[in-house]
Amino acid sequence: MADVLSVIPASVLRNLSDKLYEKRKNAALEIEGIVRQLASSGDHEKISALINLLAMEFAYSPQANHRKGGLIGLAAATVGLTSEASQHLEQIVPPVLSSFSDQDSRVRYYACEALYNIAKVVRGDFIIFFNQIFNALCKLSADSDVNVQSAAHLLDRLVKDIVTECDQFSIEEFIPLLRERMNVLNPYVRQFLVGWITVLDSVPDIDMLGFLPDFLDGLFNMLSDSSREIRQQADSALSEFLQEIKNSPSVDYGRMTEILVQRAAAPDEFTRLTAITWINEFVKLGGDLLFPYYVDILGAILPCISDKEEKIRVVARETNEALRAIEANPTENFDVGAVLSIARRQLDSEWEATRIEALNWISTLLNRYRAEVFCFLNDIFDTLLKALSDSSDEVVLRVLDIHASMAQDPLHFHQLVVFLMHNFWVDRSLLERRGAFIIRRLCVLLDAERVFRELSTILEGEADLDFACVMVQALNLILLTSSELSELRELLKQSLVNAAGKDLFISFYASWCHSPMAIISLCLLAQTYQHACDVIQSLVEEDINSKFLVQLDKLIRLLETPIFAYLRLQLLEPRRYIWLLKALYGLLMVLPQQSAAFKILRRRLKTVPSNSVNGDQLKRASSGIAYSQILHHSGSKITEDGDMDQDNGNLQNGIEFASLQQFKQMQQQHHMLAKSRAQLRDRSTSLSKDGPKSRTPTNSNIRDKEASFKMI
Repeated sequence: MADVLSVIPASVLRNLSDKLYEKRKNAALEIEGIVRQLASSGDHEKISALINLLAMEFAYSPQANHRKGGLIGLAAATVGLTSEASQHLEQIVPPVLSSFSDQDSRVRYYACEALYNIAKVVRGDFIIFFNQIFNALCKLSADSDVNVQSAAHLLDRLVKDIVTECDQFSIEEFIPLLRERMNVLNPYVRQFLVGWITVLDSVPDIDMLGFLPDFLDGLFNMLSDSSREIRQQADSALSEFLQEIKNSPSVDYGRMTEILVQRAAAPDEFTRLTAITWINEFVKLGGDLLFPYYVDILGAILPCISDKEEKIRVVARETNEALRAIEANPTENFDVGAVLSIARRQLDSEWEATRIEALNWISTLLNRYRAEVFCFLNDIFDTLLKALSDSSDEVVLRVLDIHASMAQDPLHFHQLVVFLMHNFWVDRSLLERRGAFIIRRLCVLLDAERVFRELSTILEGEADLDFACVMVQALNLILLTSSELSELRELLKQSLVNAAGKDLFISFYASWCHSPMAIISLCLLAQTYQHACDVIQSLVEEDINSKFLVQLDKLIRLLETPIFAYLRLQLLEPRRYIWLLKALYGLLMVLPQQSAAFKILRRRLKTVPSNSVNGDQLKRASSGIAYSQILHHSGSKITEDGDMDQDNGNLQNGIEFASLQQFKQMQQQHHMLAKSRAQLRDRSTSLSKDGPKSRTPTNSNIRDKEASFKMI
């Protein structure tokens, strides 16, 4: 210490701690000269002692003016050392760095000034302190004092210049420091960080792209900053990196994809758009390399397809199509089950477009990997059935297309129809709202006759008689009105002369017996008019209720449509179609006279040529004598109205109705059920006076029913 004091005059030390800046500056200039002389003589021991004195007695002093003097003195000593300063940096820099966190803003300001001057002298040699300097500058960039911020910015620019020209900079050591600070919210710090990322990325020898996953999330986080300038800087940096990715032969998509998937669901629109744009480029560039991340990407894309921002929707759809165009091999990191799981979850989305695209994915997977998809059928089947209740017609159409594709196999066809019936049973509103729509579409996709035969077979053994009756009435209305079933109707019209028509009629008959109105409609369609008369005459009081009359009203109106034009034309020949005439008069007698249907049918019957009807024929028809015995025409016999057999009584194509036993037995079951309910209603005191409540299945009924609908 004595040697150092002998070198530095006491007046210099006194002025170095003066409150006036000019005196401290003059003292610093004298120290610079002293150090220069010592350096020229090679007396580094005294130089070291002098630097130690400036650090311990001044830079670390509790007195603010002493600290200011110490900082300017250390900078002056460095200037005096010039090219030999690097060997003393271990003594010079730490006190300056320590002053960056000083409570006095002026001390912090002079610390910036001191380090600036030191850096100008040593340039690349002080790179060994880069991480500490970066950490200090990061804090100073958000300093509360404007002057300190300005000084820090000047120092920051100099440090950037030094780093870009220095070949000793270690990016590997710097990245952890950068990563730690990327989620800071302070706008000044964010600007500071983006500035450094941009500068380092511009250096050819520094591979920032390789470390992009370490700070990519932070950059995306800045896209939602309240400051427009920060958003623009972050977006500019991201755009530059994306361009580099396009030009790079090797990219680590994995970690970045995970970040992008998360950011695609960000609340901020600009962040979502940028993330989905990046994913779009990744899909185009990565191709097969993205198989391990296929599921994550799909999970991010599907919700964006319904985004409220049009730009996001457009990019998401483009990305979705590009992803679907990649045909993967299930044995090569492509998990069909996981993709199906994502699509299944998205079927619960509130947005129609997302649900539709999820169904498109299931359809695509089914077409490409049918065997693999069937392995996961139990996981998606229930969800697909529930989707039939979707509010969107487009969604229901896609679901039906998928079901139809799976039902190409007979086993899955039966399974589909069974579960569809179960869904109708559980949710009657589905049958009311979408039943006709669903069944008609399945008829188009899977052959109408096949669908109706399967439905009829299941309904024939249905235990819930009320449901069977409602279901048959619905099927009957579809059969009579849907354009998709025109061929089926034509086949049924030939039931008396065509073996295929007869077989179809018989396959429907048993289940149609659940509803008197349905069986009458079927007989009129199949032109089995005599049996229609028998059914009408067998009706009892329990059959003719309000529901029956509503169904009858619909039928009478349908008789006036083009579908039954053939029947109306047959009325021009009442001699030949005596049973038809009797059946229609029977329906007329059932209808209330004041009803609109009664008036419609009566007007129609008034147009029948009355002089063509033989009274004797009507009498014998009314007595129940077979119509084949009424008309004698060249020895031919007739099984039903207008069906003459020229082979002397050969009835092999005729339908034998020995009695109404099957229809009566079925109706007897319905009557017994109605009576038991009436008795129960009379005994019960808990039910309301308005009568029975809705037939919505109870939980216990559903459990019993579900037991009968098991997967095959």
